[in-house]
Amino acid sequence: MAYQFRQLIFEALTAIVIAAFVGCSSTSLPKKYVREAEPGVTLSSLAADPAAYRGKVVILGGVVKEEQRDGGRLWLYMKNRPLDRDYHPHRPPTQDGPEAGHYWLIVTPERLPPSYRQWARVTVVGRVVGAKETTATNAGPAEPVIAVLYLRGWALGENHEGWEEFEDPQYQVGAPRGIHGEFIGQ
Repeated sequence: MAYQFRQLIFEALTAIVIAAFVGCSSTSLPKKYVREAEPGVTLSSLAADPAAYRGKVVILGGVVKEEQRDGGRLWLYMKNRPLDRDYHPHRPPTQDGPEAGHYWLIVTPERLPPSYRQWARVTVVGRVVGAKETTATNAGPAEPVIAVLYLRGWALGENHEGWEEFEDPQYQVGAPRGIHGEFIGQ
């Protein structure tokens, strides 16, 4: 009887330790970025008042829709994909709602892995540097511009668990030369 009790206690403690370990590791981002980021920021809140977030770190999800080069910088035009609690991007509930918008990323192209074009979805950590007038035909809110600090991308294809990381913590933003409109907040 004592042996069974000890075995039961051992199994319970093992289950608690495993649950705690899995719970602590559920985030798919480095903890330093999660701690530094503004909590609860969504694309709609960011687009509504980009000046309020200027200089702050945010975490968004997205899909690369277009890319443009400007001098030594690469501008990625992103279609928003809201994040779940584990910072994995997913399609928004509606294709025309406030979370179905776009934003811009600025990144140094030499540091990106060559396979970034095959990423099916991306988790973005970056510093808000301003906003650009919308490039959409129906003029909506300004599109936020984010200087990339960290990216996590998932590859296209059947292996959706495959991912790559990109980190650029020393990134310095230079003034762009106007892509699809004027850059607000210089």
